[in-house]
Amino acid sequence: MAKLVFFIGGAASGKTTLAKRLAAGSRAAVLDMDTLLRPAAEALMTQAGLDPSDRDSAEYKRLCRDLGYRITMDAALENVELGNDAYVIGPFTKETQDPEWLRGELSRIGPAAAAVEVKVVVVYLADPAVYRERIERRATELDRWKLEHWPEFSRSLAKRTPRWPLPDGSVLEYDNTPPLDINGLARLEAFIQRTGQA
Repeated sequence: MAKLVFFIGGAASGKTTLAKRLAAGSRAAVLDMDTLLRPAAEALMTQAGLDPSDRDSAEYKRLCRDLGYRITMDAALENVELGNDAYVIGPFTKETQDPEWLRGELSRIGPAAAAVEVKVVVVYLADPAVYRERIERRATELDRWKLEHWPEFSRSLAKRTPRWPLPDGSVLEYDNTPPLDINGLARLEAFIQRTGQA
């Protein structure tokens, strides 16, 4: 059974780092929306006369956001339809609040969806101040808008549990504030590999 594992959470929560670390010990495809969308986002924003490094403004969301999720999910669905595990990384803020979103996505692969097990790792930081510290530390141009509009942006960092109809034991809330150690890694691996209810 192919596993479709979502790593969701706010910027700088460490969801990409966790997914890559876990994928290194498996054969899962890692599909990071930021990576997959970047070339198209830079081109679209430049063509519109906007900052190609912007990833957060209303203009970016209007031009690029939904395209990023479509590209990412098309790649993920293609993998799980073939029986490959796929680790999908992104905030999924709007999508997690729609109970029908996941069902609609899986319907795109028809009967193959019955052989897909969905897991969700909700990655968060217990101390809200740590988000800003980590964003400042990584010092990337892609985060400039976030820091310049922190009161507005910080609202997007709230922990979101998906409203998708999933079996018990399919969602793990993971506090990524401490450094990842062998115990944390083992807990995440066990959650992903476990089949059925917790």
